[in-house]
Amino acid sequence: MTQPPPTPPEYPEPTGRPDPPGAAQVPPAHPVPPQQPPAQPYVPHQAPPYPQNARYPQYPQQTAPGAPPYVPQQATPAPPQYPTGPTAPQPVYPQAAAPPPYPHAPAPPPYPQAAAPSHPQAAVPPPPGSPLHPHHISTDRGRVHIAGQQRRTDAAAFGNLLLHLPNFLCSLVVVTLVSLLLGELGILLILAWLASGALVFHRPTESALARHLLRLRYPTPQERAKLEPVWREVTARAGVDGRTYELWVEDSDSLNAVAAAGHIVGVTRFAMNNLPNGELAAVMAHELGHHVGGHAWSGLLGYWYALPGRIAWRLLRAVTGFLFQVSRAFSSCIGVAFFGVCVGGLALATITSLYGLPLLVLGMPYALAAVGRRSELRADRHAAALGFAPMLAAVLDKLHQQEQVRTAALTAANQGAPVPGTAASRLLSSHPDYHTRLHHLQQYLQPAR
Repeated sequence: MTQPPPTPPEYPEPTGRPDPPGAAQVPPAHPVPPQQPPAQPYVPHQAPPYPQNARYPQYPQQTAPGAPPYVPQQATPAPPQYPTGPTAPQPVYPQAAAPPPYPHAPAPPPYPQAAAPSHPQAAVPPPPGSPLHPHHISTDRGRVHIAGQQRRTDAAAFGNLLLHLPNFLCSLVVVTLVSLLLGELGILLILAWLASGALVFHRPTESALARHLLRLRYPTPQERAKLEPVWREVTARAGVDGRTYELWVEDSDSLNAVAAAGHIVGVTRFAMNNLPNGELAAVMAHELGHHVGGHAWSGLLGYWYALPGRIAWRLLRAVTGFLFQVSRAFSSCIGVAFFGVCVGGLALATITSLYGLPLLVLGMPYALAAVGRRSELRADRHAAALGFAPMLAAVLDKLHQQEQVRTAALTAANQGAPVPGTAASRLLSSHPDYHTRLHHLQQYLQPAR
């Protein structure tokens, strides 16, 4: 008996929910494969997840006739993910060791070289106004002892007055000759001239001499604040009342100072601004020595009384020179001889009437210069006795350097030929040379034993 062909099994349509009970099963015309899930969008910089153990859908297989229909099994859910520990570090495998370096020949030792001699560098001295300067002195002083004798007349001052005596007598003759022209009033002229020497100690007259003759000026408040403490220190060491004297300033770029009349002490602007206060004190102590020893007033007094004779001498030289030029204009020996006879006769009459006094006048400049050099050494000794010997030696060295600069300038102006000094110029110099002054300071510069 022939059996009918088996009916193909009906495949259920995969749906998201089960069919309700009693619903008719509609067989599909042919089996429909399951739909693929939609593609996920690409997320950059994310590691793709590891694939899970997803179960693929089971396709129906042919079964024997009369077998029950195939029912697909539900997918088994994936097991939950448990937190895992930190990832173990990758093991570091040992690298092959680098081959040892091959030995090379040792470098030859350096040959010893002669070391360059190290010259000690000269220390830069501090500026003049610095308290670290070796010649800086302290000007803070308390009580001051004033000596009973403020001034005296030493041998240099007395010799200066004595040597000016011939000049004074010549001036007296000149004033007497002039007074004869005035008749009875001539005696008043002579008396007025004799009394005029007291003006040397008159303060207003001193100020006029300082301004017009010496070209000095009063210091400014800033300059006075710099000069007065140093001057107080100098006068305190000497036991002298510093208020007796007046400080003046000379607008000069050279290192110099002056003591004039009875109360004038002047310094140059260069000395005030470029010297340490110790060296400035040494300069002032030197000038104070001239005042204390009487050199300043005796020199000015002798110069004042010799002034009429000096004026007469200059007039005589001018007239004599004029007559000599007139005698030469005639170009004859008779004129020159006549001039010589006139001048010789006048000179002889003068010498005879004044008992040879004009001859002494001719030699007075050399004697006065010698006394002036002696007074400078005494003023140096006065400053050194007050404790300023090292500072004064430094000032003398700077003066010597300035003199060398001037000598070099004169040599260059003379086309390189040195300008020799004459014996007369050395004899007429009012200051000793540098080496002589330094030699007389040696006893104060040597350390005490």
